[in-house]
Amino acid sequence: MRNGVAEGAAVRDETGRTYVAGTVELASLKLSALRTAVAMAVASGATSLEAAAVVTEAESVRDEDRAAVRDLGGAGTPVLVAGVDGVLRVSVTAG
Repeated sequence: MRNGVAEGAAVRDETGRTYVAGTVELASLKLSALRTAVAMAVASGATSLEAAAVVTEAESVRDEDRAAVRDLGGAGTPVLVAGVDGVLRVSVTAG
């Protein structure tokens, strides 16, 4: 990642707005990029999500990240996971 974080993520809300975030790693606060993007959407007034995407070295998205997407977007919200090379690894749902 250009800013040196472990992951990058984006979510798109029901109005088409997109929220982009990176991993947050502070002594008192640790959030994955996807959970940070979901939090930004909620803080901006989003009431639903259309989709989510993560760029990571991991093979798939963590359960707690899928749960955050599910909380706002519902179980059927697609979550795309790409490697740092930009190649899509897996597409799952938040459910």
